[in-house]
Amino acid sequence: MDDIALRNDVLEELEFEPSVYAAHIGVAVSHGIVTLTGHVGSFAEKAAVERAVGRIRGVRGIAQELEVRLPANRKTHDDEIAERALKIIAWDTTIPADRVQVTVENGWVKLRGTVDWDFQRQAAANAVHQLSGVMGLTNELTVGQSANATDVKLRIEKALKRAAELDAAHIRVGVVGGRVTLDGKVHSLQERTAAQRAAWSAPGVHVVEDRIRVE
Repeated sequence: MDDIALRNDVLEELEFEPSVYAAHIGVAVSHGIVTLTGHVGSFAEKAAVERAVGRIRGVRGIAQELEVRLPANRKTHDDEIAERALKIIAWDTTIPADRVQVTVENGWVKLRGTVDWDFQRQAAANAVHQLSGVMGLTNELTVGQSANATDVKLRIEKALKRAAELDAAHIRVGVVGGRVTLDGKVHSLQERTAAQRAAWSAPGVHVVEDRIRVE
């Protein structure tokens, strides 16, 4: 697919996505890399834009340059955001709330602490990024559980084979301690994301180094 056709697909997908107001979003495409500029009304909308673009066939990468501009009536003080973030994390029974620390500066939320699984790390971020007033999120939660490297490698390889949206034949997995390396090639950005998700699903994974090429 050429860049002009891909740009049209991106614009149509953003117009189609109900959680996105596309009027203030600019799209440029070069060699399959999509650059997004302009502004959106919330951090949640910014994430929705990236998800929408990432599921389009032919997208090899995304350069996210969108700015979050909150309407005046939706701006929230940092202490209020922090209080709401702690409450919403506590409400999620899958997250060890006593091990998560929240700091907020100018609407930007930072999560610190240690959890047992990556899904808990992701759940904390997903809960917070929907809150009103959030301008951005840095997730510094770490996964503290350790596991045997051979067992982790086997679990990931099985997860890759189970993934319906992924052709795992061209992906290689390496594990050293809690660090996983993914290498090889896939046909779309969505497949690459599925491979990352499979790698993070194993216990004891602290870092996923993604070297997969989209071809």
